Amino acid sequence: MNEVLLRSLTPGVLAVLVRRGADFAAAGAAVQDALVEAVRVWPDDPPRDAKGWLVTVAWRRFLDATRADASRRRREDLVDREPTPGPAPAADDTLQLYFLCAHPSLTPSSAVALTLRAVGGLSTRQIAQAYLVPEATMAQRISRAKRTVSGVRFDQPGDVATVLRVLYLVFNEGYSGDVDLAAEAIRLTRQLAARVDHPEVAGLLALMLLHHARRAARTAADGGLVPLAGQDRGRWDTRMIAEGVAVLQGALARDRLGEFQAQAAIAALHADAPTAGETDWPQIVEWYDELARLTDSPVVRLNRAVAVGEADGPRAGLAALAAVDGTLPRHTAVAAYLHERDGDPATAARLYAEAALKAPNLAERDHLTRQAARINARLNAGPSG
Repeated sequence: MNEVLLRSLTPGVLAVLVRRGADFAAAGAAVQDALVEAVRVWPDDPPRDAKGWLVTVAWRRFLDATRADASRRRREDLVDREPTPGPAPAADDTLQLYFLCAHPSLTPSSAVALTLRAVGGLSTRQIAQAYLVPEATMAQRISRAKRTVSGVRFDQPGDVATVLRVLYLVFNEGYSGDVDLAAEAIRLTRQLAARVDHPEVAGLLALMLLHHARRAARTAADGGLVPLAGQDRGRWDTRMIAEGVAVLQGALARDRLGEFQAQAAIAALHADAPTAGETDWPQIVEWYDELARLTDSPVVRLNRAVAVGEADGPRAGLAALAAVDGTLPRHTAVAAYLHERDGDPATAARLYAEAALKAPNLAERDHLTRQAARINARLNAGPSG
């Protein structure tokens, strides 16, 4: 069973049901039932038109559920609209569905969480990690959002800012998490940029392009994670970098700075450096200052501490880190890195080992474990003769 295929088809199938009158919560449940049926049936009897099959089955499941609790007139109206058999429309409804999920009746944070779960395909655990909250808290938030929109007709699309936030989080999960969604997020952001003339839309597209250009160099031959400083810059996609820089320059020229443009500017400075040693860290610190002003984000302050450590030395970086919430994901990993640069390998090894236990994904866990093992091996070997 091709789980990637099922994941890619889900948004379009969900959009078809919503357009035909299903409320979002009921449509989502019907699509999930159809996916379960696909897993059971397809291995022995694969359909010629996968999306059409899912639409037909999901719609029938929705009708079954509706008949159980709706009036006779409502049941008959829905039966009259049942789609005829045959291939489903090939149009891509995913971006429109993102807008529909960002419904005015939801708070932005609830709309983002619901869309990531229902359309983006992320688990509740992954969404909770992105929001720095416990999984149980996020599960309650998503449940409340489903209750809020239950029975609501989705004819009032939400705002661009909420859709941007969803696309950003989907890209981040695809870039650094366990699910490969980065390319899909870029595709949808390109569509959004073609429809909406806004510098932050362009800023987000530039940010995604500049990060994705380094993707091939982020993983070693053995599957291990390669930090930015150790990446083979010859493997970076220079064409994608050039496009990202051009998009960013166009956005910045409009003098309406936002957080995605600021993040893209930082990524552009990394991409512009021929070597890690030639990175313009003082300017990156300045951009982090702008970003902190725009967002007041603890994650931004954590990343700023790294930049300060590079620009002004590890002691300055540790001082900046001391002002950041120590419970943040990757805080311990940053402390380990700065202590190693400050000439304290024993503390660094201990912190790398602690950070590995808190890592949000397997790739980071393996990388941090290797860092701890590398330093411990050096310490155990003692001074060279």
